[in-house]
Amino acid sequence: MNKTHNPEHWPRPMGYSNAVSATGRMIFIAGQIGWNDAQEFESDDFVAQTRQALSNIKACLEAAGSQPAHIVRMTWYVLDKKEYLGALGQVGEVYREELGRLYPAMSLVEVSALVEDKARLEIEVTAVVPH
Repeated sequence: MNKTHNPEHWPRPMGYSNAVSATGRMIFIAGQIGWNDAQEFESDDFVAQTRQALSNIKACLEAAGSQPAHIVRMTWYVLDKKEYLGALGQVGEVYREELGRLYPAMSLVEVSALVEDKARLEIEVTAVVPH
């Protein structure tokens, strides 16, 4: 079972954990972007692409015999941190709808470009399925 850890004297983080411990079978999911299973973008909207990327992550987890509750680490790559921050409330809603109320260790990095020109973000995931 995954367990979150946050130093006692630190403020509680919002939407993520500072550390997660887990034992089991590890799953590494390549960066997922906001295109559908035919590798087509249905929207240029940041929130819509976030929903699709998270849905793609769920599909990868299921293919590996896992589920969102097993996620221990996420790295988000965004083209524009202001776009992310401006949509944070909607991103949070979409995140909870797609993955539930789970708070893995998480990082967000602003990048100058992604391989797919229409992509607004890319999300990598590490999951650990308990023994």
